[in-house]
Amino acid sequence: MSRTSRLRRRTALLALPAALLLALVPSTASAYPNPGRVTGATVVHDPTMIRTSSGRYLLYATGGGLAYRTSTDRIAFSAGGDAFSAKPGWWSSYATEAWAPDISNHGGKYLMYYAVSTFGSNKSAIGLATSTTGLPGSWTDQGTVYTSTTSSDYNAIDPNLFVNDDGKWWLSFGSWWTGIKMIQINPSTGKQLSSNTTRYSIASRPTGTKAVEAPYIVKRGGYYYLFASYDTCCAGTSSTYKVKVGRATSVTGPYYDKNGVSMTNNGGTPVLESHGSVIGPGGQSIMNDSDGDLIVYHYYDGNDNGTPKLGVNLLNWSSGWPVAY
Repeated sequence: MSRTSRLRRRTALLALPAALLLALVPSTASAYPNPGRVTGATVVHDPTMIRTSSGRYLLYATGGGLAYRTSTDRIAFSAGGDAFSAKPGWWSSYATEAWAPDISNHGGKYLMYYAVSTFGSNKSAIGLATSTTGLPGSWTDQGTVYTSTTSSDYNAIDPNLFVNDDGKWWLSFGSWWTGIKMIQINPSTGKQLSSNTTRYSIASRPTGTKAVEAPYIVKRGGYYYLFASYDTCCAGTSSTYKVKVGRATSVTGPYYDKNGVSMTNNGGTPVLESHGSVIGPGGQSIMNDSDGDLIVYHYYDGNDNGTPKLGVNLLNWSSGWPVAY
């Protein structure tokens, strides 16, 4: 689907009566939309994407020194060199590759938070890199931002930076253990604010599986929305990953789902789930583009032996909750 077609479709959706829009909310997994059309270098995991002032899309993802893809039309993607051609030395204390990057631009400077860890371990670190262009090879590593050890009850991976309209910066992160955490960030350093060292808890699964991770926060219509990935990732066609959301009136929570269940008590309203050959969508980020908000994620392709692929869909917010289409 071309960008023009997507824009026309979005305009048509926004013109629908509220009752019809509510009817678009998926009631079963089979009702979820397929990913929008992408071509080329689309094998990715945990993607994060931004559009430059010139209109070029920069996408970074898990793997090596942070894998890179780029596009001029959001359809055809090509691969380039990793963000880091030489991996920072401190990584070796945690792992040999980086995961789950989060790219943003503030004050004309690109920031990329990322994680360094090994699968299933909470001996982990969140790092920060900065750049004036956002391109591979231009990143300057700023070292560690936050860490966890095997004795911690949280896991310092899957970072996401949220800049509030009051000028305060917040970093959410986490995977399994006691769930999703948040700390306040000093805008001048990109690291934890020394005057507030509180580690807030904003989502968890205290009973049953501990499987919640990959937070991403946006503010829309007076609410803060927390997206997260639930259940099992990284198992190809056996993956049970899915994306859920809750909302709050304060950035630090509490976040509740559509049924009023707290996200610190297994809550979460579904946004994307497995359907057809689209298995285990998750590792999501949210991006605002010229034609609306996008959810950018990976899924495992049931038609390609479970290979992780790039998924992109628009979001409609008119019901007060994000609906992918």
